[in-house]
Amino acid sequence: MLLKLSLTGIKGRSRDYIVLFSGLVMASGIFYMFEGLATNKTFLESNTMISSVVMIFHLGTVLLSIITFVYILYANSFLMTMRQKDYAMFMMLGAKGRKIAQLIFIETFVVGVGATIVGTVLGIGLSSVVQQLLVKQLAIKVTHFAALNSSAILFTLAFFTIIFLLAAFVNAMTIVKKPILSLLKASETPLPANRKRMTLLLEVVAGVIFLGIGYLMMKLVGTLQLIALAVALVTIILGTYFVFHSILIFVLDLLKRRDKIALKKLNNFTLSQLSFRIQDYTKILSMVAMLFALALGAITVGLGFHNEVSKMTEATSAYDLVLNNGQTVSSSELEKITPTSDVAYQQKEDAATVYYDRGQFDQTPFSAIEFDKQNQAKKVQYSGEKLAGDVVAADKLRNLELPEQQTKKHQFLTSEEFAALPIQATELRLITVADFAKARPALKNLAEENLKKNPSLNDGVGNFTQKALIYDMYNALFSGFEFMGFFLGIAFLTMLASCLMFKILSGAKSDIQRYSMLEKIGTRRKLLTQSIRKEIGILFLVPGLLGVIHVLFGLQMFKTLLSEPYSNIWLPFLIFFVLYFVYYLLTVWIYTGIVMRRAD
Repeated sequence: MLLKLSLTGIKGRSRDYIVLFSGLVMASGIFYMFEGLATNKTFLESNTMISSVVMIFHLGTVLLSIITFVYILYANSFLMTMRQKDYAMFMMLGAKGRKIAQLIFIETFVVGVGATIVGTVLGIGLSSVVQQLLVKQLAIKVTHFAALNSSAILFTLAFFTIIFLLAAFVNAMTIVKKPILSLLKASETPLPANRKRMTLLLEVVAGVIFLGIGYLMMKLVGTLQLIALAVALVTIILGTYFVFHSILIFVLDLLKRRDKIALKKLNNFTLSQLSFRIQDYTKILSMVAMLFALALGAITVGLGFHNEVSKMTEATSAYDLVLNNGQTVSSSELEKITPTSDVAYQQKEDAATVYYDRGQFDQTPFSAIEFDKQNQAKKVQYSGEKLAGDVVAADKLRNLELPEQQTKKHQFLTSEEFAALPIQATELRLITVADFAKARPALKNLAEENLKKNPSLNDGVGNFTQKALIYDMYNALFSGFEFMGFFLGIAFLTMLASCLMFKILSGAKSDIQRYSMLEKIGTRRKLLTQSIRKEIGILFLVPGLLGVIHVLFGLQMFKTLLSEPYSNIWLPFLIFFVLYFVYYLLTVWIYTGIVMRRAD
């Protein structure tokens, strides 16, 4: 009987539960995806490059777990708010508190477990898609990958089951302990924002000061490190709260006093609606702003790490390909690339010395990468005379030699002296290409051939002289951050937008009478719809704008990791705002359907 009653209650609030259900499906699906990649031992052991990003996916799981836990408790509390009148009626009809608790428990648990199962199936599909993206991004072959991972399925089901058990228990206890009259009147008693002007002014000043301190700490995180992070976290959370608890009220009050704005159409009604309930929205708007910053920041930083791969690779070497003993390389492989520069420096060596023809360096100077005081990479060139007299310059050449050559002295001889040495010559062949990205597959094949023909490079030293192999190493690491940032950003967006939807929709029932009265006195439906769009638009826009400001200042923290944290920032912002706008339209549609349908 209780199960049937619970399912009937879920059906009666199907729109609200669908919003919760979709958010939970997305969260559990992404959670499975992270764990499916990070716990596939056979896959990781057979693909050592992929295994370097395992900790990144585990980190993403931890962050997603924390946010998911908060989201579920918060979202369920809104659903309980909308259902509490029904529970109060059951109590008035004689239902015992224990039965009501069981009813709430079943409703919460059924929705949660159902969403988790669907989300896990979605996660299996996401894992397959991400595997394809990961392989394409890293440009490598992987083996033993399975989108269906029993360990990840069990871990996902166990984690979400425990969370829903806790959420169901908290919801049941919260409702049962409230008096019946409080449950009946709870949705009809929002907190008006009537406070003393001096208190409001002090909170406005405090909010600005807290945000200023937080933003300053994010800029100084490279110097103060953990202290700056801790201070920034506390002050930004407090500042965000005061923005909505005081500054927004102050601005709304100011707009209401401007007749040109307030008396136009239904603006006064819209502003009064917001002013009347704004204190009740303070916590949710603060949480949404913080989650918005986390979500947008995750996507922005993730894509920022992707942009760093090429930049960091270019900063490691002036040459795209280094061929030790280059005279042995097959010409057929070299024909696959189009060099813009192909120079072969002759070498001769004995037990203690490596000899070079100075004239070759004078004719074609040796190129190397140096960093200026701002840590910016630049390409410099060294002549034979410079290499002979400058230890630092000679060391840059030494870095491209075979390990057994790097311990020997250098001697730069004239062409006649070099030719007179009775030692067989070898070549250090250095190549650059016009388009590294296009030539990278062929360059990688040549680099791997160079490792095979020079076994002493296989201890790992050779990986740091070949730009194509360096690219793969950086890409393996930063692609993990990129995917983690993208999927965490989507998960956070789903949760924050869903929470804001819950809060707005939870007040829709009490707004029916207001819109009905306006329509009865002759207000056109078009104006009522415009008022709804404006009101919900402000509730979406304000935390979004504050979240953007948080991100713009927060990117200062990544200047030590990203050379240009603000590069191409428009792309993640565009992606995020399109998705955020879709949620806004969905909220307007559901809310309008509730208040306008019943206003007939």
